[in-house]
Amino acid sequence: MQSSRTISANGIDLFVREQGQGPLVILCHGWPELSYSWRHQIPAIADAGFHVVAPDMRGFGRTTAPADIAAYSIFDTVGDMVALVDALGEKQAVIVGHDWGAPVAWHSAMFRPDIFTAVAGLSVPPPLRGRERPLETLRKNGITNFYWQYFQTPGVAEREFERDVAFSMRAIVGRGFTDPAASLFVEAGKGFLGDPSVPRILPDWIGEDELAHFVETYRASGFRGGFNWYRNIDRNWELTTPWHGAQIHQPALFIAGSKDSVITGLIGAKRVGDMERVVPNLTRKLIIEGAGHWIQQERPAEVNAALIAFLKQVGKASAA
Repeated sequence: MQSSRTISANGIDLFVREQGQGPLVILCHGWPELSYSWRHQIPAIADAGFHVVAPDMRGFGRTTAPADIAAYSIFDTVGDMVALVDALGEKQAVIVGHDWGAPVAWHSAMFRPDIFTAVAGLSVPPPLRGRERPLETLRKNGITNFYWQYFQTPGVAEREFERDVAFSMRAIVGRGFTDPAASLFVEAGKGFLGDPSVPRILPDWIGEDELAHFVETYRASGFRGGFNWYRNIDRNWELTTPWHGAQIHQPALFIAGSKDSVITGLIGAKRVGDMERVVPNLTRKLIIEGAGHWIQQERPAEVNAALIAFLKQVGKASAA
């Protein structure tokens, strides 16, 4: 039976959903999501013989949202997962992340291989640290309207997203990240979400009651915590200087949708193609045909099957 509770870890309170007994598996959601995004995975992985814990990540949902932008660096978010493992009374875990949760999972494995024995990333490839700050790279290439840039100034994106939370969540879920022109670049004066007068039809993988859970939660929490992750993009580049060129040697799995523009763009496609440079022990690279960005919600049967096969595989390896 799935349950929820709040756990104090790394100086904040983490709201978590959990189920099952056995080896620990931590599921890290992305933006703008919640632990609820793993609703299809939690019972399936638990039934396969694992203790599954999915937190609302720092700044999201019912977890603490520090006021300081600097409190959302990759060191803080990885630190939360390290402290969570300890607070659960465990020494090791397999970590899985989607969207922004994927960099947390990848870096957790990179920074603390003694704790995180295997890693799976969904939608976002493993880190391949560039030679200069990401936002600086965009500017040098003449790009000024990428959504990362739009999210930088505190208050701007918050006002747009919080004006009508129901519309905002419907627009994000309905559009996804399958159309780069619509989703990743912000036209002047139009905002990230586009024209609110245009009806947004929900895809068949999410119902009105499920969307309502996201809407209700974000009405209570606001969006600032999630945007603060984006406001640490350049700072994360600076903080990870000591790991430039580092590899992740634990067993790894990558899953993404073929229509997810995070991996179909020029940079994303190159990172997918080159990921074995960072994760030489990549056990599988699963690209699910026809799927978009919200992969674990869109295609739960295929994602669950791949994750459970991976977890059983790495479990046997550690027991050997």
